[in-house]
Amino acid sequence: MNLDDLDGRVGEGWGGAAPNGSHVNVVLARRGSTTAAAALTMFAQPSPGHTPVLCCVGATQADYEPIWPPTLMMNKATATKDLHQTMTWGAAQLGIGQGVLDAVADGVIAATGDLYVLVAVWVDERASDETAVRKANRAAVRKAIGLCVAGRDPSAAAALVERRDTLQNPFYSGS
Repeated sequence: MNLDDLDGRVGEGWGGAAPNGSHVNVVLARRGSTTAAAALTMFAQPSPGHTPVLCCVGATQADYEPIWPPTLMMNKATATKDLHQTMTWGAAQLGIGQGVLDAVADGVIAATGDLYVLVAVWVDERASDETAVRKANRAAVRKAIGLCVAGRDPSAAAALVERRDTLQNPFYSGS
């Protein structure tokens, strides 16, 4: 699939189990596109508690290197406590990077500077297991990228329409 076809594709994924699970939204952007411009604008305008970062890996800050294709992550849950920040910018960032690299290794996307991977990540503020958070993000990102590239099964979308009056959400307790 060429980069023009991938530009603006959206996917989502959940990995792990609460409170150490993670939810991500992924957008793919072709360098030079309006999608990429919007992403880079977000990257340049952080807000308190929400810090966009270029996903990097390395044993120390001195040997950090960016994930390729370039991957920008932004936290969806405001990270103000030390442990939540560590889980978000440590464990989740590493897992996000591994999930992107899994998609490259699987041939789903290419390791090119012409594709940007944008990841909005939710890490529960109650998360306490770094390894579980890393693994959850790895799985969620790989799933989301797969959905971006392959698209949604039309029968799954039709099934949602059929069930629309009985749908539920874990954060909604009404009737």
